[in-house]
Amino acid sequence: MSLLFMLTVCLSFLALLATPSFATNQANSCRSYCGNITIDYPFSLDYGCGHPGFRDLLFCMNDVLMFHISSGSYRVLDIDYAYQALTLHDPHMSTCDTIVLGGRGNGFTVEQWRAPYFNPTPDNVFMLIGCSAESPLFQGFPGKHLPCRNVSGMGCEEYYDCPAWSLIGHKKVGSVYGSGPPECCAVAFEAIKAINLSKLQCEGYSSAYSLAPLRVDGAGGWSYGIRVKYSVQGNDEFCRACEATGGACGFGTDGVKQLCMCGSFNSTTNCDS
Repeated sequence: MSLLFMLTVCLSFLALLATPSFATNQANSCRSYCGNITIDYPFSLDYGCGHPGFRDLLFCMNDVLMFHISSGSYRVLDIDYAYQALTLHDPHMSTCDTIVLGGRGNGFTVEQWRAPYFNPTPDNVFMLIGCSAESPLFQGFPGKHLPCRNVSGMGCEEYYDCPAWSLIGHKKVGSVYGSGPPECCAVAFEAIKAINLSKLQCEGYSSAYSLAPLRVDGAGGWSYGIRVKYSVQGNDEFCRACEATGGACGFGTDGVKQLCMCGSFNSTTNCDS
């Protein structure tokens, strides 16, 4: 009888130990990896995890992390959680070695409801290539108000020195479009709010960004890609309180209301409630 009693006590004690471990594993199930990239709040790979403003955004395909918005899909090269930035790659984007024409590039345009969450960084330059004279870029921006300009020391004048231009035959044009629009027009994202090659009537584009004030020798040393700043809107105390009690931040089936995922149950506050 005493042996049975002791066995019962031991089993009960082990069950108590196992319960929080199970809850913790379940709560942490939202945090994951894709290849060598960590997926953490506000991002997620599973619906219901992360911040609702970042839902249906990331997809992992054969250990390759993809970022999908209205303008297309991009490969995620890096997520910098400290500086809240992503580095994206568009396979149809021109670089210093290759000019891609035919309007095949994605550019960068987000859905209106996502716009508060994502914007290319201020030191990211977009260089639009082969735009029509009827392009919105060249309508209503006379003289000094032209949107074409250098961004963080990067612009078309340096980009013209890239080897890729010798392959397509670069031609100089008038500075105020007297002999037609320039072959390349460098703009900051904030100047036009969307990089849509079809609407801008451009044949291609390139994008480069600067991570430091250090100057490099020419466009051959630039970092090519799209550097996007992300922002979690509103008060984020809910998520901090949730994670502090062992939970994982998520949202409900309505895709809006935030929830704290606590293993065997969800909470509208934290896992201690």
